[in-house]
Amino acid sequence: MGSFLRGANPSRSPAEGSLKGRVALVSGGGRGIGRAISLALAADGAAVAINYRRDEDAARDTVETIEAEGGTARMYAAPVDDFDRTAEMAALVEDELGPVGILVNNAGIASRGLSVVDTDPAELRRVVATHAFGSHYLAKLVVPGMRQLDRGDIVMISSTATRGLAANGAPYNMAKSAMESLAVTLSKEERAHGIRVNIVAPGLVETEMGRRLVKATAGITNMRVLDTSMPFGKVCQPEDVANVVRFLVSDNNTYLTGEKIYCDGGGPL
Repeated sequence: MGSFLRGANPSRSPAEGSLKGRVALVSGGGRGIGRAISLALAADGAAVAINYRRDEDAARDTVETIEAEGGTARMYAAPVDDFDRTAEMAALVEDELGPVGILVNNAGIASRGLSVVDTDPAELRRVVATHAFGSHYLAKLVVPGMRQLDRGDIVMISSTATRGLAANGAPYNMAKSAMESLAVTLSKEERAHGIRVNIVAPGLVETEMGRRLVKATAGITNMRVLDTSMPFGKVCQPEDVANVVRFLVSDNNTYLTGEKIYCDGGGPL
């Protein structure tokens, strides 16, 4: 093996591959998977713009954690389904941190688990707008500046829900499916500009949303009791998802775009 590698230029791990000089915008970046992604990208050297809708305390805590480690982060309040407010946020991010070179569309909300017949149209509009419209708005706003950079990356945080499309989840299934369609379309449009667009699709993750889900469906309040029934002996953690994202936006990803990576331990045992 030593002779095989001699004279080669092996890739560095994402943690070693510096994102210094790049600006990342993470929607819903203060909690759960978004927080883990924000911390990971900051650890790799990016200046991170953390978007949040309502939980100012969580966003501030994430910023303070990054700054305590010597990183750069700012917090920006904006509901991503509101184009005008999202446009104001995008302009402020560029003014304070510089043009966005990494966009992670992570902001999301769950649906109520009702049948199509019983779903309130307002819920459908809200869920689809957050996941799909919000991702479209942010891409529309940051891609023009991203085209001027040496490299751009967009990552959509989707879900394994689009693989099964289970009953009683139409708003969420529709929203994530639309997000994935956007990602593939955008990857084809922006490849010529050096922008890579990819999808990360987690399964059940130990987040606030995950805890609510297992409590509602199985009456479980401590998700770690599920560890023994999960791949690799643990429930997926936000950091597991963040590590996929940090690879996709790193210099190690030279040739992946328009791809979907499942982060679910290979599916149910």
